[in-house]
Amino acid sequence: MKISLNWLNEYVDVDQSAEQVAEILSNLGLPNEGISVVDGDSVIDLEVTSNRGDCLSHIGVARELAAATGKKLRLPKVNLPFSDRDISEFVDVRIEHKEGCGRYTARAITGVKVGPSPDWMRKRLEAVGLRSVNNVVDATNYAMMEIGQPPHAFDYDKLTGKKIFIRKAKPGEQIVSIDGTQCNLTDSMLVIADPSGPVAVAGVMGGLATEINDLTTTVLLEEAHFDPVTIRSTARRLSLNSEASFRFERQVDIEMIDFASQRCAELIVQVAGGQVAKGVADDYLAKPDPITVGMRLSRVKKLLGIDVPKDRITKILSALGLQPETRGDELIVCTIPSWRHDLYREADLIEEIARCHGYDKIPVEKRIVIDVAVPEPRQRLAGRVRNFLNGCGFFETINVTFVEDAVAQPFTDFTEQPLRVLHESRKQANQLRRSLIGPLVQVVKTNHHAGNRDCRFYELADTFRPAPGSDLPDERPKIGIVCEGEFRDIRGTIEGLVGMINAQTQLRFESVDLAWASAAAKIFAGDKEIGIAGVLAKSVLKSFDLEDSSLCAGEIDFLSLLDLSGKTSKFKPIPRFPSITRDLSLILDEPIRWTQIEQSVRSKAPAELEEVLFVGIYRGKPIPSGKKSLTLSLRFRDEQGTLQHETVDGFEKNIVAQLSADLKAELRTA
Repeated sequence: MKISLNWLNEYVDVDQSAEQVAEILSNLGLPNEGISVVDGDSVIDLEVTSNRGDCLSHIGVARELAAATGKKLRLPKVNLPFSDRDISEFVDVRIEHKEGCGRYTARAITGVKVGPSPDWMRKRLEAVGLRSVNNVVDATNYAMMEIGQPPHAFDYDKLTGKKIFIRKAKPGEQIVSIDGTQCNLTDSMLVIADPSGPVAVAGVMGGLATEINDLTTTVLLEEAHFDPVTIRSTARRLSLNSEASFRFERQVDIEMIDFASQRCAELIVQVAGGQVAKGVADDYLAKPDPITVGMRLSRVKKLLGIDVPKDRITKILSALGLQPETRGDELIVCTIPSWRHDLYREADLIEEIARCHGYDKIPVEKRIVIDVAVPEPRQRLAGRVRNFLNGCGFFETINVTFVEDAVAQPFTDFTEQPLRVLHESRKQANQLRRSLIGPLVQVVKTNHHAGNRDCRFYELADTFRPAPGSDLPDERPKIGIVCEGEFRDIRGTIEGLVGMINAQTQLRFESVDLAWASAAAKIFAGDKEIGIAGVLAKSVLKSFDLEDSSLCAGEIDFLSLLDLSGKTSKFKPIPRFPSITRDLSLILDEPIRWTQIEQSVRSKAPAELEEVLFVGIYRGKPIPSGKKSLTLSLRFRDEQGTLQHETVDGFEKNIVAQLSADLKAELRTA
């Protein structure tokens, strides 16, 4: 925002140099981007944050400068030359889309003579970066740069009928803007229309058909308040940014609109002649109630760390137009002015005190003392998990919290609808992820396209699901794991991870049907479900362009692992006596699962059976069709003495008999 020092001097006495004024404003939170001299006038280029739309004008900046220096703010006094005609003879305005427009006003100015602007107006506009067009258009731009409220002037004789509607555009409607852009409108856009159709894109730009030209004699002057989100989305979709849309996107003062309308009309008459019709067409849906915010004096010291005298606080708040009212010894209640949309909580008022009192008043310690804190259990566990998975050959990824439907949908085994953000910047990837698996598979796809194979990735991050009865989501940290290979690869990783956290935890994998997996299991630690794992189905792999891969994925609840890490582990001494291992190759029916085999083995196993391990599966000759050959390993050990092979032969014989009875298993001899 460029500010002319000569122009600024009309609203507040400026007796400092441009550099001094720039420093004052920088200390107030309006950093100086540079100072230039144009026709003997110093112009300061200020950086204005998006929440301070009130400072996108000379009066707004003058208000800040007056508050900082103790000078008095002077607003222009308006004196309009009225004609005998009433505004009702010219126009009636009606807001049809109430969510998009809070207030709309129109004034009629007759007898204008369009021509060049006077030098004083042209020079000031050019100093702040606006080119001169003609006296009527320049007057509207001058009023905008003065007050911050963007007006628009229509050639009244080019409008149809005597009605102006503020409505949503209809599908298929078009308008050519003043700069010659062909605008294809959608029903999400707000337009200004007469009975024949749109005459302006609301808050963005007027239409070419109704622009002011040398033949214009009657002007219809618009001043309005539009919804910032609607204006921003429209300007982005049409690639049609303007000084007006820049201000409407950052909020304008709805209470200042009538004054702005009078001031702009006065400027038009001053430079182009004419008279103003009596009255104003004003559709004001609902005047907002005054907002009051309380502030505790003790809180000021707590947040700022310094003592600011009470009289200094009230002086600052009064200078900012906040009308402070003292209630007791502790509380100050402020009535927020209509131009300050950024003030709505106690901390905001304290920030105003800090910037006006001076950040330089906050002392800086010469020595900074840093206390080293012991990592909390959650941080320690996260570090252990990362170290373990890195040691297993997995690379950590950090994905975006928002995902596209195409990435999330294949892994959606949920009944509720996902949480979404409705914003122009998130048209596609707008779904808060409920699972980490989809984004991880997308990472595998990206690596495959880059020529990287045998991928192993993990992510430790939050997932989000709707929480019944709450406006906030159920935010839960998970560990997502994806690797190329067989299911036992990912199962072994999960078992090792849980064993590293708590060696006594008994993991159990129970078969389950998941939409995204050709084979899958729920994972239990004792009786508590802690996650899922599975082999990606061919259809899912195809949707990610990974048909030539064998991909496994799993997801573990991090908080469940945190509970396990808090339990005391018991360790056994190294065995004193050797073990005996026997491998069995069984011919089984194809549908039989590993869990069935393990349960059958353990049902007949003696106390000496220490471990049952899956070794591998073979299909093909000489195994009959519909059958498979599965090899498992049994490890026996006696804690009291050395086992004899004859004893283990008996154990093995009983186990084989049980497998035959339960699963019709046959020992493979060749």
